[in-house]
Amino acid sequence: MSFYENHVLPHLLHLSCGHKAVDRQRAAVVPGARGRVLEVGMGSGLNLPHYDPDRVELVWGLEPSEGMRRKARRNVAGAPFEVRWLDLPGEEIPLESDSVDTVVLTYTLCTIPDWHRALEQMRRVLKPGGQLLFCEHGAAPDEAVRKWQDRVNPLWRKVAGGCNLNRAIPELIEHAGFGLQRMETGYLPKVPRFAGFNFRGAAVPR
Repeated sequence: MSFYENHVLPHLLHLSCGHKAVDRQRAAVVPGARGRVLEVGMGSGLNLPHYDPDRVELVWGLEPSEGMRRKARRNVAGAPFEVRWLDLPGEEIPLESDSVDTVVLTYTLCTIPDWHRALEQMRRVLKPGGQLLFCEHGAAPDEAVRKWQDRVNPLWRKVAGGCNLNRAIPELIEHAGFGLQRMETGYLPKVPRFAGFNFRGAAVPR
């Protein structure tokens, strides 16, 4: 891993993913988690303050970046429940099948290279009756914005750690065997429109 990826990028991602508009989306999704939770792409632990400690038994934090895990130390230390790191990519979830009550996926699906395999792994580890809670940015419904997303994406992906602006998030989730229970969409305020179209909701394995 390069110096940029290990030392510079974690700070940039922490700042951008901690934007107030983004944090409000996290606050609307994460408290719904319950039981034994798998958070895919925990990053710097920005979701940890939003979990309801009365509902959560344990959080596994899947995060392959050493720099991001280092950045998360303060949030992990302050968590009122156990947090266990899994330092593997999203395509490799080292948990038993049917072992997780909730999977939390926030601003991560845009980056995972093999998104289909990763989502299949999330579906595998979810217990019957388990739920995927997600909050992601992706392809905008407006053609003009989408064209800009497609133009900017190659450069954006290089500087933003593999993040893609133009993934069709609902279609990806459904294609991997989930059924959407609910979803809200819209542009986030004070975020550039090419990077600010947001999907927030819940899905269950079909």
